[in-house]
Amino acid sequence: MSRGPEPLVLVVEDDAQMRRFLRASLGPTGFALVEAATAAEGLSLATQYVPDVVLLDLGLPDADGLDVIRRLRAWSSVPIVVLSAREHERQKIEALDAGADDYLTKPFGFGELLARIRVALRHASRADGDPEAPFVAGPLEVDPAARRVRVEGRDVHLTPIEYKLLLVLVRHAGKVVTHRQLLTAVWGPRSTERTEYLRVHMMRLRRKLSRRLLTTELGVGYRLVDAGDTD
Repeated sequence: MSRGPEPLVLVVEDDAQMRRFLRASLGPTGFALVEAATAAEGLSLATQYVPDVVLLDLGLPDADGLDVIRRLRAWSSVPIVVLSAREHERQKIEALDAGADDYLTKPFGFGELLARIRVALRHASRADGDPEAPFVAGPLEVDPAARRVRVEGRDVHLTPIEYKLLLVLVRHAGKVVTHRQLLTAVWGPRSTERTEYLRVHMMRLRRKLSRRLLTTELGVGYRLVDAGDTD
């Protein structure tokens, strides 16, 4: 298969009907697809084609999808969007902590899936650029080099911890950042159980910014909207 200029999506999904749905939906919207029905095939195709984004089901016949995420993350930073019927918070957290960029519970609407794919691609593109570049999403402006945060043109005063939390969210804008990821990034790996402490700081940060810019994924973590989500 030759690679065209369109983004390449690797679909790792054992449900043939779901693969047909994704093929029929994504193809006309400007994506090329390669498909795998097993974990082994998916990992093989990932090294062969080096896709731009991976859509991954967790319930594969030959391995758990969490193992696929970990094996991909051992060598690749490709965006991974999990598509799964597993809907418990713990399972979502495990997938995100393993390295997934986003999580959609089946059944889902194609419009939402398309938006999540585009956010994942934008995030990957931004990660390849200057990490200190200014970030803008609607009324929010963050300039890491100047350590300045503005909302609707007004400077916002943040405490050092609030600022550190915001920078982590900016670097992962558009994707869910779990409680564990935030606690580890700001307070270190020995603080992963202090979720109540984190909740207090995040509540204050949301008040200073905007609740529509910084959303809560109940029981999982937080998501800062990506620039394209505020258009």
